[in-house]
Amino acid sequence: MDTLIAISIIALAGSIHASFQLSVSMATALSGHALGRQLAAKRTLRLLFGFVAGALAMTLLCVSFASYAIGILAPHNSYLWIILTAGLMIVGLAVILFYYRKTDGTELWISRGFAHFLRKRTAKASLTAEAFSLGLTSVVSELVFTIVPIITAACAIIALPPAWQIASAILYTLIASLGLLIVTALIGSGHKLSHIQRWREQNKYFLQFSAGLGLIILAFYIYTNTISDMITRMGIL
Repeated sequence: MDTLIAISIIALAGSIHASFQLSVSMATALSGHALGRQLAAKRTLRLLFGFVAGALAMTLLCVSFASYAIGILAPHNSYLWIILTAGLMIVGLAVILFYYRKTDGTELWISRGFAHFLRKRTAKASLTAEAFSLGLTSVVSELVFTIVPIITAACAIIALPPAWQIASAILYTLIASLGLLIVTALIGSGHKLSHIQRWREQNKYFLQFSAGLGLIILAFYIYTNTISDMITRMGIL
């Protein structure tokens, strides 16, 4: 695979990952509960930064583990790209149809019981270590949707020269966490949570459609730049 194509796949997969909203929802809830308990601004920011650090660490761990596993188990398996293309399209359609519940607000697809558990954990968080663990949990909880872009990025990462692989995993992590980083910066700079939440409510279906459509576009991009060439080389067409 061409280096430029591999990097573009990593960047596109990361930007799609950034469109998912569970980590952002938990970060805004964490800040809201901290402010509701009248914690000092510095302590609230420490909790928020702990949460972001947890989300970044788990995202990097997921994409690194996926890259390592694929590199060991299926380093040159061309059929994996075909499976990923189908998976991207299926998950893209699922995101468009099911990601947000058909209710007011920004209630996501997760079960009500698990959502209650996350809200309870978020409301009680008072230590940076607790916020860090919530950041880890937020990434793991959304793997049902993000696992496909993560594996897609991992396949592109192992196609790069070894010297580029660590940097590309970090690049994916930063791009995938861009939405969370932007919201954290807005909260840290003094923007009201109510304004941020109102914007999310007003644009939730745009974000949902963008994430789903992005997955489908990525599938076509991979087909055009990877699978079609592979089929031609195999003499199928």
